Amino acid sequence: MVDRPELLAPAGSVEALVAGINSGADAVYLGGKLFSARAYAANFDERGIEEAVNLAHRRGVKVYITVNTLLDNSELEQVAGYLHFLYRAGVDAVILQDLGLLNLARQVVPGLELHASTQMTIHNSAGARFLAEKGVRRVVLARELDLEDIAAIQRESPVELEVFVHGALCVCYSGQCLMSSLIGGRSGNRGRCAQPCRLPYTLVNRETGEELTEGGLHLLSTKDLCLVERLPELVRAGIHSFKFEGRMKRPEYVATVIRVYRQALDRYLEDPEHYFVSDEERKALFQIFNRDFTTGYFFGNPARELMSYKRPNNRGLHLGRLVSVDPARRWGRIRLDEALRIGDGIEIWVTRGGRKGVTVRQIEVGGQPVEEANAGMLVEIPLPDGARPGDRVFKTHDVRLMSRAQEAMRMSREEEKIQVKA
Repeated sequence: MVDRPELLAPAGSVEALVAGINSGADAVYLGGKLFSARAYAANFDERGIEEAVNLAHRRGVKVYITVNTLLDNSELEQVAGYLHFLYRAGVDAVILQDLGLLNLARQVVPGLELHASTQMTIHNSAGARFLAEKGVRRVVLARELDLEDIAAIQRESPVELEVFVHGALCVCYSGQCLMSSLIGGRSGNRGRCAQPCRLPYTLVNRETGEELTEGGLHLLSTKDLCLVERLPELVRAGIHSFKFEGRMKRPEYVATVIRVYRQALDRYLEDPEHYFVSDEERKALFQIFNRDFTTGYFFGNPARELMSYKRPNNRGLHLGRLVSVDPARRWGRIRLDEALRIGDGIEIWVTRGGRKGVTVRQIEVGGQPVEEANAGMLVEIPLPDGARPGDRVFKTHDVRLMSRAQEAMRMSREEEKIQVKA
């Protein structure tokens, strides 16, 4: 068992980098402008990478750089130079997918630590041992493994193991999907996935021509991974690094997710017998982003329960149902399941016409204006057109949660100070 597993935060921008560091990450992973599997993230130029490494190292945080696209022979000279730059910049490791690049890296920068991307789809101890022989220090395992397999690989191979514990899942094996490439010429293996799996599709019975739409139209859209409740089992399996998806997500997402898992993991390490996750922590994870949550394949094949058929993006928190609607005034009453504040964003799943979102600018309780209302209260708020009694209401933006997250995105001079003993 690893004494203290690493929390590895995504950093698609400078703001997300700072958010991850300030929220308790032990390491961050980010991409440069070249050879990164998230080409549409903000990413970092060479100067940005140097500054990121300096900032993180001052705080005792490691930096891993993704060089995880598949390469063309014409790019080998350029990528060799890029690896030399990363080594000189002091990055702690690079994450690779291409086996040819792995071989090249061992020749041109033998001192650079190498990690095998999840897109290598390593799913057994033989694969892990093969990469260890090739000089790989850590393997990011395929996301389709269950916990027993992961523990077995840990026992039977010498490499460190890293697994994704939270965030978006690909519908294909470990992200090796060709759908975006075939449909629109944007290859995921070149960092340009257009996420066609999140679009609506129609399932048709070929024999009858009947459209099968029960359950929703997002037939290829997976739920989000969330393993905060199962951290003790992951620690006992010997996983070295807990990785978080999200280089395309907002810095506030990074701040919130890393904060919650940092609190939870520290709590477990301090008192393994009484581990718990608080209601506030659960709600924060749901609120900041969820397509509903799943434990993936860690505890068995979830089959259709892996999928988010009705919603391909953030659901937020269920706020309640509309009790009544005043069409003349365009206000409605809601019995709150969660607190609601001025500035929160809500979305109404209207009976006809899909979903309509608004920012809450007014709240009344008993005819009196208030700044916020607690769960259980009956409130009145302005509504968009089309809302009807019985429609479900979700809170998709929590102004207080976002404010807390944004605090983690600021690096004060006090936080820059380094303690020394002399």
